[in-house]
Amino acid sequence: MNETVRGTVEMSAAMAILGTIGWFVVLSGQPIMDVVFWRCAFGALTLLIICAGLGLLRNRLSLRNIGIAALGGVAIVVNWLLLFSAFSRASISIATAVYNTQPFMLVGFGALFFAERLTLTKLTWLAIAFAGMVLIVQSAPDAGDIGTDYFTGIVMALGAAFFWAVAAIVTKKLKGTPPHLIALIQVCVGVVMLAPFANLAELPADAWSWTMLATLGIVHTGLMYILMYGAIQKLPTHLQGSLSFIYPVVAILVDVVAFGHRLHLSQVVGATAILIAAAGMNLGWTLWKGKPPVASPHPIK
Repeated sequence: MNETVRGTVEMSAAMAILGTIGWFVVLSGQPIMDVVFWRCAFGALTLLIICAGLGLLRNRLSLRNIGIAALGGVAIVVNWLLLFSAFSRASISIATAVYNTQPFMLVGFGALFFAERLTLTKLTWLAIAFAGMVLIVQSAPDAGDIGTDYFTGIVMALGAAFFWAVAAIVTKKLKGTPPHLIALIQVCVGVVMLAPFANLAELPADAWSWTMLATLGIVHTGLMYILMYGAIQKLPTHLQGSLSFIYPVVAILVDVVAFGHRLHLSQVVGATAILIAAAGMNLGWTLWKGKPPVASPHPIK
């Protein structure tokens, strides 16, 4: 199996795993704060074993790099809290579609802080994504079909995308640092950050909940991270970007098949517009003459 084929399989598997995360969050039956805490705890244990096995624990990181990774960890944890909270309010499908406005958050940061030029193509993709957002926001969900606060769920998903972009910008400052080690620092920050708020006095009493929580940490964090970063090392940027859209497609299918959520036509159109615009931004599709955008970094999801 050549490098490209292997990388494609790894990236596809990683994105498929990510697409099922909402299913495990909902079926765990635990408060979101506890879900994220245990994802960090099981993820930290898994990544510690992985880093030890790869010999990465012998790397000497400067205090500056540890601090930067920790800052990214705070952003990642807030990102998870907001995204997981959005699932029960706006549905997994809508929350995931809105969450895929991440590339536009990065473009905004680039223009604000790095003086990157906003081309007409970028602005057009942004306008298409915004139109999709308007369609989604204006669509009233069926009574009792989703959550009690649809608009709040959308805002939470947007907030999650914002903090993902913050983590991506922070990760750019750690070029050359092993990504598995960065992830380990980030989930350890999550454990420390959420321990005072998690309900550790009343732990889940059933094996099902523990299985869901352990899977979120071991599979959706540890295994997914190995697969994704293994693929990134083997694949060209355009192929990474195209395969990343397996994630929202799987998430939407899981929402339909597992939970029976059906999107209204306007929601389907809005979600499609966002995903097409995000694909255009990630893959450098050019509508007018101009330089294609630089590929975004990949912090832990």
